[in-house]
Amino acid sequence: MGAPGIPGTPGKNGLPGRDGRDGMKGDTGVPGKNEQRPLITKCIVYCLVLKLEGRIQMVGNKMMATNGKEVDFATSNSTCNDVGGQIVTPMNEEENAAVLELVKKYNRYAYLGMTEGPKPGIFNYLNGASMVYTHWRKNEPSGKGTEGCVEMYTDGQWNDKACNQKRLTICEF
Repeated sequence: MGAPGIPGTPGKNGLPGRDGRDGMKGDTGVPGKNEQRPLITKCIVYCLVLKLEGRIQMVGNKMMATNGKEVDFATSNSTCNDVGGQIVTPMNEEENAAVLELVKKYNRYAYLGMTEGPKPGIFNYLNGASMVYTHWRKNEPSGKGTEGCVEMYTDGQWNDKACNQKRLTICEF
């Protein structure tokens, strides 16, 4: 057999697809075993950008982040769960202050991760546990069975509110 010859010139590109448009983008797949490091690096870069935009607050071992959108409580809850977090639940004054920074930035009230239990006026965390920290506004909670969710005002105080109102989504991780 002889030596290979010189490669030929490349051919012309083919015609575009049937309608020439790209299809819909698919969902991101689960990372493989060796892809963990780039995923972490990508998250660090993304988180840094969000921090610079004022969409993230760090306090203790919690990261609190918002997408800047206002939705009802159920949608806010599912949004946070879908990204591996939960609706923000301040457990002390420092965490409440961090949530307040996001609330003030967007000048919007935000839902917190507490709901009214079976006994009117008694609120619990979403897992059913009793609350260990509160920051109720004077004379709150006042709904007594008619306002089953908790919102944070732009001054950091809490109010019980109907769950169908549109409030800022803030998740914690």
